[in-house]
Amino acid sequence: QVQVLESGGGLVVPGGSLRLSCTTIGLPIVGYAMGWLRQVPGQGGAGVSCVSQSGPRTYYDDSVKGRFTISRDDAKNTVSLQMDNLKPEDTDMYYCAYASCGPSRPVAQSLFNYWGQGTQVTVSS
Repeated sequence: QVQVLESGGGLVVPGGSLRLSCTTIGLPIVGYAMGWLRQVPGQGGAGVSCVSQSGPRTYYDDSVKGRFTISRDDAKNTVSLQMDNLKPEDTDMYYCAYASCGPSRPVAQSLFNYWGQGTQVTVSS
């Protein structure tokens, strides 16, 4: 059984930072592109960022370019999303997924129906 485990969300004031982390059980991330998606009510997940399977290519939605940084460590089976200069409009539930990456919106689309519980990011003063 494949499990996706996200962590690192929380409440932060505008301009603050968070670091989201993701690990998996049952299917290592090696060999897969990995992405972060945010929940769009009624519309499924919207791709925020994506990293290619070997790591050199990263993709970002225009709304987060210059503020978010995605990275992966295959040896540790983890994917991270460093979120800086957070804005209230970044508030959402964030999910990690095995993904296909693209240069334009959506920059990440889930490959499989493997979803974790997500991690809530709330940006508010």
